[in-house]
Amino acid sequence: MTQLDAEEDALLSQATGKPLTERGKATRARLVEAAEFVFADAGYHEASIVRITERAGIGLGTFYLYFDSKQAIFEALVLDLNRRVRQAMSSAMAGASTRMEAERRGFEGFFRFTAEHPALYRVVREAELVSPETMREHYARIVSGYREGLTAAQHEGDIDGGLDPEVTAWALMGIGELIGMRYVLWERDEAGTAPTAIDPDVLASAMRFIDGGLRRHRAATTDEQEQ
Repeated sequence: MTQLDAEEDALLSQATGKPLTERGKATRARLVEAAEFVFADAGYHEASIVRITERAGIGLGTFYLYFDSKQAIFEALVLDLNRRVRQAMSSAMAGASTRMEAERRGFEGFFRFTAEHPALYRVVREAELVSPETMREHYARIVSGYREGLTAAQHEGDIDGGLDPEVTAWALMGIGELIGMRYVLWERDEAGTAPTAIDPDVLASAMRFIDGGLRRHRAATTDEQEQ
């Protein structure tokens, strides 16, 4: 069982205090999926449990078998989106032979997920006010995996060993989040349709910038220093 699988099992059993059946998992997933749409469409304060259950096609009483409040399902949605975006990035990075290749693939995976789940941005930003601890957990989980990957790349001599993995992880996450916002979430054609993937030229420019920051830098010679 992977770490992400273990996290999912923990989330699924959290509401009842015991492991859910396959049917229970499916019902809970339908509620979370409906919540993603409702919270993205209406925002936290205008969303309602009734609207979530109606979209999921599940009775109101059944909702309370899995969640005890609107905030509870909102927090579950934040962590579910977190798990899925990390899974998307991890799957995209699988098989990369260098850290830069892994970065490019990971960013591509993140941007694809952003295009498919634009709710990620609104939900996480609302979490800052609705549930600050859950918002911090969202970012901390992403940074944790990022930090481990960067540290491993440093040990292999693949990137600059002088970088602080923690700071670098936060910087890379910020780059991905804001580029995704500008060039995926905000980008629309004349019909108002968002792209399903990021513009290759935008990605190439971002990766050139990242490569300059991550690659190993040789020490300047005496002549270069004097210049």
